Amino acid sequence: MEDLKKIDQMKEFVLKKAKDNHIKFIRLWFTDVQGMLKSFSITVEELESALSEGMGFDGSSIEGFSRVEESDMIAMPDPSTYQILPWRPSESGVARMFCDIMTPDGKHFEGDPRWVLKKNLAKIKDLGYTFYVGPELEYFYFKKDNGAPEVLDNGGYFDLTTLDVASDLRRETILYLDAMGIAVEYSHHEVAPSQHEIDLRYQDALTMADAAMTYRIVVKEIAWNHGVYATFMPKPIFGENGSGMHVHQSLFKGERNAFFDASDPFNLSVEGRQYIAGLLKHCKEFVAITNQWVNSYKRLVPGYEAPVYISWARKNRSTLVRVPLYKPGKETATRVEFRCPDPACNPYLAFSVMLAAGMEGIKNKYKLSDPIEANIFEMDIKRREEAGIETLPDNLYEAVKNLEKSTLMKDALGEHIFNKFIENKKIEWDRYRTFVTDYEINNYLPIL
Repeated sequence: MEDLKKIDQMKEFVLKKAKDNHIKFIRLWFTDVQGMLKSFSITVEELESALSEGMGFDGSSIEGFSRVEESDMIAMPDPSTYQILPWRPSESGVARMFCDIMTPDGKHFEGDPRWVLKKNLAKIKDLGYTFYVGPELEYFYFKKDNGAPEVLDNGGYFDLTTLDVASDLRRETILYLDAMGIAVEYSHHEVAPSQHEIDLRYQDALTMADAAMTYRIVVKEIAWNHGVYATFMPKPIFGENGSGMHVHQSLFKGERNAFFDASDPFNLSVEGRQYIAGLLKHCKEFVAITNQWVNSYKRLVPGYEAPVYISWARKNRSTLVRVPLYKPGKETATRVEFRCPDPACNPYLAFSVMLAAGMEGIKNKYKLSDPIEANIFEMDIKRREEAGIETLPDNLYEAVKNLEKSTLMKDALGEHIFNKFIENKKIEWDRYRTFVTDYEINNYLPIL
């Protein structure tokens, strides 16, 4: 009863804000299975009805949604996600709300990625946990309309010189994110030319998934308005580091960080260790979700700071999982950093599968292996085998085959999305493997 009263209050708040801020259009946002942002617009005159009854749309054309014969869907706006789009005109302005996708009979649609995350969060809420995440999304700026990636600068990591010509783009992006209620920790130039990073302050996983989707569109909008193209493609330039999305994560029970133990040398609790063990044990099963594109595996290769080795450490950035030491001994800062995801994933699904793997470790009391502090990039195959260090799948097809065999991931994603995702990725792989690349033309045509 209290929840319904709160929802009604939020609806009244949204209606008042829309009127006070002269909003004319409201964009209703949701994602398809692959994490592509979808939207349609209503006028403010339809807002009250939309908040009460939702807005109908045809779901048969949305990737991974429904067949034609069961295509009617309802987009139910979440009033807590109402925000004005600051890059749109202030007169007759535009706001947005994320939506939950419903079926006409009032049930949550099983193909809605946002609902998948909500279900996984509900499971751990029953155990007393809240899941917090802080992703580091990297991306590139390129000159627009050149038909190929052309960088804006030749800057490097943390450069603050005239080489970093995109500082103003980052500044404006952060201001817009702030205007939309999304807190930013810091921003900087990344390792590769024209590569950048803006880190969001940690939030509960659902709020952060919405924020990550908003972040991607804000970065692209600001870039486009300045005659630049922004991309979250994992590996757009041969020979340079790709773009990752390291995900810092922790579980809280009320105000207490369940990963923290002051008496442990790593400040890691038993639950924290079991969670890491779950990530390491099941990562091969879910990497197709966190790294879902053919191009994702061009980034996940040794030699480019890419975390391909299934191991963990504190200081070692060549491992897949790291326990950061930025603030040693501080309870709220204790967290696990999972380093292989890339920023082109579907954050609702990515957060869901990482959480499911970690919780499986806690549930079954997995024992965590010893940390690997030596630089794995410098080890040969024999030394890695002796240390028992395995690697992630090196292509999308192998990753999808691992996913297909995982009952844990099927349970975490739900049968609908599990099957639709795999079906879609098999099609993508078939298209890719029959495509003749420039590499083949340049290397084989002259000699064969």
